Amino acid sequence: MSGGPKILVVIGTRPEAIKLFPVVHLLRASPHAETEVCVTAQHREMLDQVLAFADIVPEHDLDLMQSGQSLESLSARILLEVSAVLRKARPDRVIVQGDTTTAMASALAAFYHRIPVSHVEAGLRSGDLLSPWPEEANRKIIGQIADQHFAPTPRAAKALGLEGISRGRIFTTGNTVVDALLAARRKIATDPRWGNRKAAFATMTGSRRTILTTCHRRENFGQGVESVADALTEIAARDDVHILVPVHPNPNVSDIFRGRLHGHPRISLLPPLDYVDFVSALDHADLVLTDSGGVQEEAPALGKPVLVLRDNTERPEAVEAGTALLVGTDRPMIVEQTNRLLDDETHYNAMATAHNPFGDGFASERILGALLNDRRVSNREYSWAGVHWTPNGSADSSPRPQGDRRRYQRGGDVVDHGWLDEYQGARP
Repeated sequence: MSGGPKILVVIGTRPEAIKLFPVVHLLRASPHAETEVCVTAQHREMLDQVLAFADIVPEHDLDLMQSGQSLESLSARILLEVSAVLRKARPDRVIVQGDTTTAMASALAAFYHRIPVSHVEAGLRSGDLLSPWPEEANRKIIGQIADQHFAPTPRAAKALGLEGISRGRIFTTGNTVVDALLAARRKIATDPRWGNRKAAFATMTGSRRTILTTCHRRENFGQGVESVADALTEIAARDDVHILVPVHPNPNVSDIFRGRLHGHPRISLLPPLDYVDFVSALDHADLVLTDSGGVQEEAPALGKPVLVLRDNTERPEAVEAGTALLVGTDRPMIVEQTNRLLDDETHYNAMATAHNPFGDGFASERILGALLNDRRVSNREYSWAGVHWTPNGSADSSPRPQGDRRRYQRGGDVVDHGWLDEYQGARP
């Protein structure tokens, strides 16, 4: 039994599971916290794939997903069922991630039970309450409830400060999606169960340049999705490209994509990819077209230029850093900018090698330090399935050199954690 706080991590969707599994692993490895995981299963199958890959078995599985569920019915069920878990588990703190209905309703449930809330990936703002919808409202609601805000970038931390949140409650940590991606990429490369996935995509695309395309956001339904499909058809007229399109199951997307793109020899319409296949496809791709917020963060970590199929983004850091470009769903703009990346090597290299503004792979460790209030923590490397987690994704079992330090920013000020200096000998 841990002598530290009891922490409940609530997860509802695949993106939440991806971005929280490194945090869960570190918490469970720490002798200074007792950790339980609750899944609402807002998305069932896609969530389960990530949990299995990440070797996480939840203590509480609410299994709330229903076919055709509305936002209001889902929100009500999450509020009621998570409240029941809170009464049973009696945690000292609840962790939520991002901007999903699960995150918002779980934060509200914790607030009703007077339990402090930590928000991972806090402070993202598009400035438009209706885009993305309902995510922008969800994250603003959580921002008013949480007492710990783990901002992925300085811009996100500044946004929270402008909303009146005190500096001492804001921690600039980097984004855990980079932690997850690098750990998963290494596991795929070293575990024979997963190693053939990337080769399968190489066989599919041959020697052609590969474009990975994802499109699923509600605000693009209708004319936006149609325009994206038409742009892909025009791009695929080139003989030197092959486009991979994991087709979202929502009929507003799948009916249009399958109706307009099916049968094209240089477009592969794929079922929704599990996390292993997605990481493998992203690693194989030359460039990415997406309206996904998470992919805007993941692609730069692997040096993949991103064309964002949205008119605005709550992740402007990628645009400012030069790793991403907003093209919206305007067909001529999508075609023009894609062709430029394919034909202009200097432009491509500038985007591919631009600084990744979303983190160095140690966001989860910084979050752990803040959660445990800077108390003594183990200095061991994060290890998952035999793979040691390092900033560049390499498998390195050697100890960190004396003086190696990890830092997070609190209220805009860098706070140093001399993990080996201060905690030498803390390894269990």
